Amino acid sequence: MIKIVTIVGARPQFIKAAAVSREFSNFSNIEEVIIHTGQHFDANMSDVFFDELKIPKPHYNLSINSLGHGAMTGRMLESIEEVLLKEKPDWVMVYGDTNSTIAGALAAKKLHIRVAHVEAGLRSFNIRMPEEVNRILTDRISDVLFCPTEEAIKNLEKEGFENLDCSILKNGDVMQDAALFYKDASKKPKADFPDNFILVTLHRAENTDDLSRLKAIIDSLNTIHQQTPVVWLIHPRTKKILQKENIKVDFLILDPIGYLEMIYMLQNCKMVMTDSGGLQKEAFFFKKNCITLRDETEWVELIENGFNIVVGADPKKIEDAYSKMIEKENDFDINLYGNGLASKVIAQKLLNEH
Repeated sequence: MIKIVTIVGARPQFIKAAAVSREFSNFSNIEEVIIHTGQHFDANMSDVFFDELKIPKPHYNLSINSLGHGAMTGRMLESIEEVLLKEKPDWVMVYGDTNSTIAGALAAKKLHIRVAHVEAGLRSFNIRMPEEVNRILTDRISDVLFCPTEEAIKNLEKEGFENLDCSILKNGDVMQDAALFYKDASKKPKADFPDNFILVTLHRAENTDDLSRLKAIIDSLNTIHQQTPVVWLIHPRTKKILQKENIKVDFLILDPIGYLEMIYMLQNCKMVMTDSGGLQKEAFFFKKNCITLRDETEWVELIENGFNIVVGADPKKIEDAYSKMIEKENDFDINLYGNGLASKVIAQKLLNEH
């Protein structure tokens, strides 16, 4: 029997962890304990959220949120360490690049507990991003690095990881596992929206806290909306910025929705425009072209294969990309992310390493 403590702190991490937990449940010799740090406080994460998505409820909820990076990470480190001392796991598994990720990895490593990092090797090469710092440091102290893509493995090789005492494995993307599992359970949102719309999300501080970037992007979306309907799923914080700055938006704005509703939107939209890393991949999973409203992306294989274009906040680039991608026919049958077998690879590797 091996015991695995899984650290999660946000809704996307729960969805990823759910895919892996389902695979763990196929093995009688794997015991999983889930810690929810509470990093992204979300009123929607009620019992309904866990029941609807068939997600195991956390064994521990640390309720650490609404703090600066240092205070949040420090308190998580302290609280996670207490749980690890009690549970005495064989492995601690962390996902992605949040403060919960680095706190979980640090707590485990200082207690000489092996660390498995899911979504290892990703790089934006923008060290100003807190996520970039978290993912680099987590990779460096992990014992097994589960890489979603070949590009992620190349990043680790360039940084000399083959000389470190760790295992590097391409396992695919657990988000694709989740997308395939949940696609038939999608739910139509209660709000009305037009057909053949462009689905937009915009939440990164580099866009929402920089008024010149935010206004440039919205101006471009206003122009595009004249040709194709635009629907923006807006974060409450960004909504307040629009109201405070009196920024004109000509297209439809909707409040945040659940994961099953998001899948419905992805299944029924014409195209995706986003600054989210996860949504770039989900657009691919649901066979939609994507435009990335950032200056870089970790998912370079989407760019190289023509499924995505990075445009930043440049109005000309945004509108040119729209003209190119709105009717572009792409072949989405290429296997970039493991075709739903990523979780199986993780389970087998941890068992073999025990």
